[in-house]
Amino acid sequence: METVRFYYDPISPYAWLATKHIARIEAAGVHLEMEPVLFAGLLKAHGLKGPAEVPTKREAMFRDVMRIADAQGLTFKGPPGHPFNPLLALRMCLAMNSLTSRRRFTFMLSQACWERGLDLSSPAVLAQLAAECDLNGEALQVAANTPEVKQQLIEATERAAQAGVFGVPTFSYQGELFWGGDRIDLLLRRIAGHRIDEGRLREFLARPALATRAL
Repeated sequence: METVRFYYDPISPYAWLATKHIARIEAAGVHLEMEPVLFAGLLKAHGLKGPAEVPTKREAMFRDVMRIADAQGLTFKGPPGHPFNPLLALRMCLAMNSLTSRRRFTFMLSQACWERGLDLSSPAVLAQLAAECDLNGEALQVAANTPEVKQQLIEATERAAQAGVFGVPTFSYQGELFWGGDRIDLLLRRIAGHRIDEGRLREFLARPALATRAL
């Protein structure tokens, strides 16, 4: 069975929206793996700003998210403040040996943050959410604060950046990246066998820049 890798950080409302369509992806006959990564680390690796760091994009993003949520019948509350620090939440995901538990906790994080309005930077909130997933939140937080797990998150984020991932959510299938929850239909087309002309893409990318922007 082919694998789709889901690069994820609960700081992204689009990652929350993407979790609502995971069943569609798996129905295409692929195995889905959750890959927690630090969105801020991806931005740093590629020299980018996050949408929440640009005031006009921040408003446009949340207006867009609320429109999508309304269209899909989802409740949007959002966290107490944004951006927030997702490090402990991500490290708790990586501290789990069970991929099934990681998946359940990952989905719980997004639902709790964006639908229930909970603060994912709070250790008490994260312990509560772990308990709701029948997990030992205190033990997970102890493990999450070990050098080994901290390094796992660093390395996972570096691997993602080296693979070309620059944002979340991103889905990877057979080396191709599909960025954004609105690219799931295109991912499903690719799984079904539809491909772009790679030769034509490479030829286009090799063309020179005809103008440059002063920074």
